[in-house]
Amino acid sequence: MSNGPWPSRAEPGYQSTIGALAVRGGNAVEIIGRDTAKAAALASALGNGATAGDFGATPAGEIVIVALRYADVVPVVIRYGNALADKVIVDISNPFNAAADGLAIPADTSIAQEVAKVAPAGARAVKAFNTVFGHVLKGDRRLDVFFAGDDVQAKAHVSEFIESLGLRPLDVGGLNMAHWLEGTGLVLMGLARHGVKNFEVALSATEFPS
Repeated sequence: MSNGPWPSRAEPGYQSTIGALAVRGGNAVEIIGRDTAKAAALASALGNGATAGDFGATPAGEIVIVALRYADVVPVVIRYGNALADKVIVDISNPFNAAADGLAIPADTSIAQEVAKVAPAGARAVKAFNTVFGHVLKGDRRLDVFFAGDDVQAKAHVSEFIESLGLRPLDVGGLNMAHWLEGTGLVLMGLARHGVKNFEVALSATEFPS
């Protein structure tokens, strides 16, 4: 599996963190961004065969992680068009309002669902990673990564990728659940601000014996 494009995200460093985990997990990684020099620098820093691709060109890998601010995700998917045909498009964004205490999109959709509407033939959208802080991912911990999508095969590929990062994939259902994952991102923000009062925190699911 290879992954891209990772131009920029609301949380700085998220793309480099996932990239580092990906190469450590034995994945082929391609970095694509509008700033080709920055993409090349990140690929060089990651090493282990990571490469830099041209913005707008067809990504090399089957899984494409779109690491952008939420307002840019759909426009970039539209911009790529058929270059994303048959790819698994992973949206990791959180559409927070300016105060990060509510969602900035309607209650009946999500960024991942909007991606699915504009994606080319054969492309499948999956929501993942938005409920984990990027800096927390840097630690050597087996964190839970919640994900959602409609295509069983696409979710299997994403689950395998998450496992390769040393993380635990947890499927929460169809793509309609992406809206609730975005709401869960808000819960994480609230917990960090008011509950534990620091951002060294992660959400997880605990299984109890029946």
